[in-house]
Amino acid sequence: MNDQNAPVALGRVGMWSIELSGIEPAAATEVAAELHSQGWGAIWLVGAGGPGMWNAAERMLDAGSEAAVAFGVMSIWGADADAAPAEHDRLTGKFGSRLMSGFGVSNPHSAAAVGKDFTTPINEMNKYLDMLDGAAPALPRSQRLLGALGPRMVDLAGRRTAGIHPFLVTAESNAGYRDILGADALIAPHLGVVLEEDPARARAIARRGVGMFIGFPAYQANLRRLGFTDADLIPGGSDRLIDATVAWGSVDRIADRIAEHHAAGADHVALHVMNGKPGLPLAEWRELAPLARP
Repeated sequence: MNDQNAPVALGRVGMWSIELSGIEPAAATEVAAELHSQGWGAIWLVGAGGPGMWNAAERMLDAGSEAAVAFGVMSIWGADADAAPAEHDRLTGKFGSRLMSGFGVSNPHSAAAVGKDFTTPINEMNKYLDMLDGAAPALPRSQRLLGALGPRMVDLAGRRTAGIHPFLVTAESNAGYRDILGADALIAPHLGVVLEEDPARARAIARRGVGMFIGFPAYQANLRRLGFTDADLIPGGSDRLIDATVAWGSVDRIADRIAEHHAAGADHVALHVMNGKPGLPLAEWRELAPLARP
């Protein structure tokens, strides 16, 4: 019998995709099967929301037995998050400990949109985690993580979840997170990836993929903690900021950047492949496949 409380093994490298959440089920299953066969440790479902997200995770899990599936991350204010304990239990009952449910506190506007009050991020996340603990069955600490950036939320994640999935961070940030979390907690950062060796083209693609997030207050605050200034926090981000938070160049250069994250304290790196085109970056995923089993 599967141990439904066992830690989720994400492996060293995973594939993070916004696009997988928005394609037809049959196509998603086919793509997931290929990602399983390539050997990635985890498939990250992004922009998770709505009643179909658990079914999407089920298709990803059912497509093969290799990769875990992770949500990176769902807002605690959505109906899908309210369903998390029951749905997470249903899927781990079927597939074993292969699902990592990630949660984020979002913002007061998200809370107001569903008629709920918002006090402080730490207080609201604590209350939500209390709800996960009090559910029957509870959603195990070992199978949940937080989209945490600031030191207080990172500390909370270390005390009440398996770890963190930080977005738009540098390799060096992992060392600071490790100091807060200790040796055993999971650090699974997002890493933007562009398979383009021309600097101007690579940075342009990166800005189309992640540039909008640089304007969000929470990410700006964290980037300032990481040493960036007003000169970097311009629309789309400075070259220095893009180069620090996005890996671009050849496959070998991408491998080096992944290794930098691991050397600084990351356990798992979630690769967000960008090519500046609509649809799934299938060609790039296939080109990167040798990195799936580091």
